[in-house]
This record gives sequence, C-alpha cells and structure tokens, in this order.
Amino acid sequence: LYFVLTGIPGLELKYYWMAFPLGAIYVIALFGNGVIISTIKSELSLHIPMYYFLCMLALADTGLALCTMPSMLGIFWFNYKSIAFDACLVQMYFIHTFSAIESGVLVAMAFDRVVAIWKPLRYGTILTNSVVCRTGAVIWTRAICVVFPVPFLIKRLPFYRSNILS
Repeated sequence: LYFVLTGIPGLELKYYWMAFPLGAIYVIALFGNGVIISTIKSELSLHIPMYYFLCMLALADTGLALCTMPSMLGIFWFNYKSIAFDACLVQMYFIHTFSAIESGVLVAMAFDRVVAIWKPLRYGTILTNSVVCRTGAVIWTRAICVVFPVPFLIKRLPFYRSNILS
C-alpha cells in the first residue's frame, strides 16, 4: 500500500527553487541545535537545570527536523511521488513523538522558571541533577508511550478512499 504525494498543486515547476530555502532552514536548524548542544555540553558554567532543559529541547527539535525535512526535500528536489504506508506510519510516529517531547520539555522549562522565581534560595535543592534527569526520562517515556499505539491502531483501519496526499 502506497500513498501518492502530490506536493503543492500548481507549483510543480517551482519545486526545485522552493527546496533551496527549505534546505537552508534544515541546515540552519541542525547547525543551530548542534551549537546549542555542544556549547551546553562543553561549558561547565551552563550545567544547571535551565540549560539541561534547553539541551533536551534542542535534541527534540533536531529529531523533529530529521524526520520531516528529508521527505519534503525528496519531493521537491528528486520528485519522489510515493511513500509506503509503513514508512508513512513510522514518519508519523516520530513526528508526533518529538512534538510531544517538545511540549513536555516546554512545560518542564516553565516549571523551572516558576521555581526560580518563587523559591530562588531553594532552587538548587529543589531542582537537582537527579530531578532533572528523572523529569527528562518521564517526558521521553510519556511521549513514547502515548504515541506508540497510534500506528498499530491506524494500520487496522481500511483505506477505501483515494491514496493521494497533498
């Protein structure tokens, strides 16, 4: 079972040129997140909860970029017009998992700021490295477990309509 990808109807002649800004955004996203991750990892003064959460956010954003942009660039540059149903489900799983991870990390970052504002003197004792690691593990586990059954449930559905996706 395959899905036919139509891209953006009416702009088929401009696909090649549209791919350049998308490719540039893809490279900038990967480079920027790589710089954030490597800076936080190498600079000891940034080893505090706020920057750990920022590093988690950069990792989730990198994962999201890695699972979306290659197929878009494949459509625009190499004129790939189909995707296997299982590949579509895998891509859907990773897109939704990384999106759930990003939302969970943003909530954790908001909680970090609340603690820093309301309890500034106890900030270091409330948000220790072990608490941050457990929070990250809970965020990742929640995202994986919530999205995990979705591809299996979708695979059970019959697709009688057109398999053309724009």
